[in-house]
Amino acid sequence: MDDSVENWQRGGFGLYLHWPFCQAKCPYCDFNSHVAARIDQDRWGEAFLREIDRLAEETDDRILGSIFFGGGTPSLMEPKIVAAILDRISRRWRLRNDIEVTLEANPTSIEADRFAGYRAAGVNRVSMGMQALNDGDLKRLGRLHDVAEGLRAFDVARAAFDRVSFDLIYARQDQTPQQWEQELRRAMELCADHLSLYQLTVEDGTAFGDRLARGGLRGLPDEDRAAEMYEITQAITAEAGLPAYEVSNHAVPGAESRHNLVYWRSGDWAGIGPGAHGRLGLVDRRWATEAPKAPGAWLVEVESDKPGELPREALNSVEAFEERVMMGLRLAEGIALPFHLAPDPGEFERRVVEMERLGFLERSDDRLIATSTGRPILNAVLRELLA
Repeated sequence: MDDSVENWQRGGFGLYLHWPFCQAKCPYCDFNSHVAARIDQDRWGEAFLREIDRLAEETDDRILGSIFFGGGTPSLMEPKIVAAILDRISRRWRLRNDIEVTLEANPTSIEADRFAGYRAAGVNRVSMGMQALNDGDLKRLGRLHDVAEGLRAFDVARAAFDRVSFDLIYARQDQTPQQWEQELRRAMELCADHLSLYQLTVEDGTAFGDRLARGGLRGLPDEDRAAEMYEITQAITAEAGLPAYEVSNHAVPGAESRHNLVYWRSGDWAGIGPGAHGRLGLVDRRWATEAPKAPGAWLVEVESDKPGELPREALNSVEAFEERVMMGLRLAEGIALPFHLAPDPGEFERRVVEMERLGFLERSDDRLIATSTGRPILNAVLRELLA
């Protein structure tokens, strides 16, 4: 890897826009999402345009390769707002000819009605929060759609967009490995080119976290059953031609999420919207950016001609190195990493050799890769590497 090449040239440059509003808060969700009775979308759209102008001033030397509308539920945005945002972006940055523009969507009929408008605005990829193909579990997960409505919305999305991804959560309450296998095989039949398959994680501060702390949330699988579901996931997706290119993401070769690859390859991205994070290489420093989480506070700051972000923090060489390792080893391709960037190259080499001896890491050409044994326990491997 050429150290003289900037992060955005090596890993890509993307733009993330966070729409913080949802119709309802899912009990497992720890994202920065809020339920609001009324949203002045024109006002919010203007705020996004202001932030686009501000960040473009700092990064207009770059070629933008991906745009991602996340949330929250960005499919609650009016198509005219998305169109105005994309128009402003195209005026402020040079764009790749094949730029990827993704919008996250809930699979409800109300939001599916907007898909044609998003396509006309310039969105060319949709990521749908299907989460389950079982009505009982959808209800447990707090989703507002049932399976039939979700599949209808998926059909609408496939008709509107060439690229459609959807998410499923497994290791749910009372779910057996056999049930997950049947559900995943059904998902394969839908012919999506990209799937995000996440093991249910109960986070502190969520409704599920509170319920678990009170002794509720019964029926969660134990570690062995969850591991069996993980192995089923790897086998079935590989068999169907959607191997894992990242720990929880599977794609037909060539259909990987370009925007998420920016994160995992330690590229640069600008983050806009309440709670949005970013990483920007500016003046020989790599800066971590973060916006205020409270939607109202963020909006007032931007409308007052102030930056819609908290004071930036410069990553030191150790932090930048550790972040590159933590993100890069999530990928099946691994990471091209000169050992001399480590704080203590000799010690890092010793730890890599030990992880190789245990069968958790391997080297291929000039890349360090987590093995099929190491990937399921990657967090533990990283703790040993970076302690």
